Amino acid sequence: MNSFSSQKIPSFHADIFKQTQLSQLCGTQRLFRDRYEILRILGRGGFGVTFLAKDAILPGNPVCVIKQLCPKATNPQSWERACIRFKKEAKTLARLGSHSQIPMLLDYFESQGEFYLIQEYVRGSNLAQEVKRNGCKSEAAVKQFLQELLPVLRYVHKHRVIHRDIKPHNLLHCKDDGRLVLIDFGAVKEELRNATETSTHQNANTNFIGTMGFAPPEQLSLRPVYASDIYAVGMTCLYLFTGKSPLEFNRNPSTGEINWQEQLNLSKHFAQVLSKMLKNSLEERFQSVDDVIWALGMESYLPTLNNCLSTQRLGNGIKQSEKESSDEYLSPLARTAKTIRRWQGKLKAKNSHDCKKLHASDVSH
Repeated sequence: MNSFSSQKIPSFHADIFKQTQLSQLCGTQRLFRDRYEILRILGRGGFGVTFLAKDAILPGNPVCVIKQLCPKATNPQSWERACIRFKKEAKTLARLGSHSQIPMLLDYFESQGEFYLIQEYVRGSNLAQEVKRNGCKSEAAVKQFLQELLPVLRYVHKHRVIHRDIKPHNLLHCKDDGRLVLIDFGAVKEELRNATETSTHQNANTNFIGTMGFAPPEQLSLRPVYASDIYAVGMTCLYLFTGKSPLEFNRNPSTGEINWQEQLNLSKHFAQVLSKMLKNSLEERFQSVDDVIWALGMESYLPTLNNCLSTQRLGNGIKQSEKESSDEYLSPLARTAKTIRRWQGKLKAKNSHDCKKLHASDVSH
């Protein structure tokens, strides 16, 4: 018996072994679909179970992950909707899986009233395990984490997918090459669930996808947006700094936001960025991953731009901003500062416009 299947079955998984076809194949020589040897359970949730398996057909018998999704269709029409949604969302995951930091989708199919996703298995430790093993991370380490995560999150959002469940347990470092990998997308689960339920049965208990504490208010209200993932990334940063779950922090009674500032000694600029990521109000939070990346990148320019961004009056009573509008020679540094000021103005105007659109949308609903 191999090292995977020989592991003792946790007591809280015991009920699954009586209910699912795959669980009954664990540790046996029988293959699922004449191909997959089921090794053990990796995890479970309200909408399915995840198994570790071995592909008995491919050379080298690579290990993979099988996600078994169990939609509860009450009639043929809802079942047909679930099938259509499943295929659509599986194809979305297939497109996302072309990124090196997202597990590749290897196959998907329906069998005996249940849906299955076969994905690449990434061997490694998640960030929660790393913190428990090695302790909390420094500001430099958390900045490095953001440099690794934000580009892949931008890629996900460009494909019009909201992850919905970013947290330390869903971020892991690959043991083979050290890359940071984002796992467990909630899109398929939510689309399947919505496809099998009527509007009279939709409520917070049945539709919410995410993790309490890491999910922002609008996601709890079943209206997630791209900025919801940004909030979850900010909460993940707090976990890396403190080892605490979001639910362990005290909250400001006026704003409902977490009181974390007194527990951390961060640089002023990074504290401001993190604070904006964690705003409960969508209007005050970063609207896109690009905005976060830009704000983080500005830190390296701050020491040299302090003087250049001054608006104090010069000798002839002319403001610096007015002086720059003349045809006088500007040094490369001054030109850079001028460009940045224009960029800031455009970004501020864009954010204001986006907030007005968001407010108008909320009113219309």
